[in-house]
Amino acid sequence: MDKKLVSFIVAGDPNTEATIKYMKALAKYSDIIELGIPFSDPMADGSAIQQADIRALNNGMKVSKVFDIIKEFRKTNSTPIVVMTYYNPVYFRGVENFIKSLKEAGGDGLIVVDLPVEDATDYLNICKKYNIKTVFLGAPNTTEERLKKIDDASSLFVYLVSVYGTTGTREGVSEEALNFLKNTKKVCKNPIYVGFGISKKEHVESFVNNGADGVIVGSAYVKIIEEFGDSEETIKRLEAKAKELKEGTK
Repeated sequence: MDKKLVSFIVAGDPNTEATIKYMKALAKYSDIIELGIPFSDPMADGSAIQQADIRALNNGMKVSKVFDIIKEFRKTNSTPIVVMTYYNPVYFRGVENFIKSLKEAGGDGLIVVDLPVEDATDYLNICKKYNIKTVFLGAPNTTEERLKKIDDASSLFVYLVSVYGTTGTREGVSEEALNFLKNTKKVCKNPIYVGFGISKKEHVESFVNNGADGVIVGSAYVKIIEEFGDSEETIKRLEAKAKELKEGTK
């Protein structure tokens, strides 16, 4: 059975129209599109995604426009969309209002990076009400007891942060990351998707061969967007990268 490829880009980088084109390109080889809401203080993100957030915010990207992007994409494409955000934009709009709007736009799931599972009871109830799938993150220093809570609270997959630190492409896959994956598989019932630092087919193969149910890739795409901007070349390269990474899941 094929493992899953989740492809992440920042909504509005470099503009709304480009984001929709990029989503369509990535959707040809991706099982899920993860769409990031740009945030002014993205503490879990490395420099590539931070710069993408800045570009998107400078171009006037707002939460309401992210929902518009999803609606537009949904007119021609059924690939599941998971929105990634920090809690502040959700809280600011009102948790129920945010989740209802996401559902109405055609979103399928939500990752709120800095919402601790211990504080998520109301959020989880509202997500359940609107049938929005939830994803929580586990890291190498997460205890087994907490991993079980994260697993219980996640209804789509558990997002395994494969390294200490922030997002960003890395050269290789560490033994520590593979061991952490194997240990997590013993604890969690949900599918385990691994992210942070994955940018090559070899990385994907390494994680998949050690039990990952899917991989999440962001910085590798965001760097292409940074380099080539709103262009046909970007679309071509995003598609080629997604194809390469998807081949690693087979």
